Amino acid sequence: MRIGMLTGGGDCPGLNAVIRAVVRKGIQHYGDEFIGFMEGWRGVLDDRTMPLDLNTTSGILHRGGTILRSSRTNVKKIEGGFEQCLKVIQSHHLDALIALGGDDTQSISVELSKRGVNCVGVPKTIDNDLSGTDACFGFDTAVTIATEAVDRLHSTTEAHSRVQVVEVMGRDAGWIAVTTGIAGGADVTLVPEVPIDMDEVVRLLKARWESGKRFAIVVVAEGAKLPEHTGQTSVGTKLDSFGHARLSGIGQALAEEIEKRTGYETRSVNLGHTQRGGTPTAYDRMLATRYGIAAIDLAHAGKFGRLVVLKGTVISDIPLEDAIAKTRTVSDDLLAVVKGLQPKP
Repeated sequence: MRIGMLTGGGDCPGLNAVIRAVVRKGIQHYGDEFIGFMEGWRGVLDDRTMPLDLNTTSGILHRGGTILRSSRTNVKKIEGGFEQCLKVIQSHHLDALIALGGDDTQSISVELSKRGVNCVGVPKTIDNDLSGTDACFGFDTAVTIATEAVDRLHSTTEAHSRVQVVEVMGRDAGWIAVTTGIAGGADVTLVPEVPIDMDEVVRLLKARWESGKRFAIVVVAEGAKLPEHTGQTSVGTKLDSFGHARLSGIGQALAEEIEKRTGYETRSVNLGHTQRGGTPTAYDRMLATRYGIAAIDLAHAGKFGRLVVLKGTVISDIPLEDAIAKTRTVSDDLLAVVKGLQPKP
């Protein structure tokens, strides 16, 4: 088979491991040929490619980012975009297209599938919020990095008797925040699924001070919302091609509100893209490799229009439409763990 591959949306550790696994099994077991489209769907539109073979994918297992680079290109917003994609795909005589990406990227895969393209999807979102799969590669790395940052911040925060607000990724779901908060021993953890109750935040911080621990760590997801009466917002003014606001600033806004209400010196730090840079953890390399092997096997089984997923410890697959139908939000049992570690009202 002749197979195209691309990586769309935000990068995350493990993308190169998927690319490597697909190419290695495809060439060594099926005799496939591969081309990689550069910068996601933009590369398909512009017909910008690179060869993918055993040589070009050698030594990339441990590398973060993606050798194919990425972009947030919405084909739906481009006049004649799908027709141009079809023209390019046909010009390369491709038998299948494997797209690595989240719900935005896979929404384009769905539309191309309806137009006769043999698409296979690999789930990629550092927020871990793609429906239908229990885990996405890159999430473990992000949580490991964020937890290490919280560990480091504990000592300096204690030394200065401060409150330290740590802003982590998580637009619509707080998987990184809740996991980092629990693993890092945060005193307050705030997620997009639950509106921020400033009275409760203040109660928890004062209880911490009254216990004799005159410092505290607050972990907040970038998509968490402050009450309207504070006049603060975490939403930027710029939108990407899929209509998403560029989120930043909830940590600083929250820090200012905490200091105003408590009188405790409060600082904020935004971990930002640090969470998705650098080398993937062993878990993410393993999961990404399993996804890559499953994706190429799915293509050769003729099971197109589907996404490889993890169910428990088993790799399976579901229709692409199911994966993008809704956001996978933090489960109530994890929110209960957070509550269980905090003092009762």
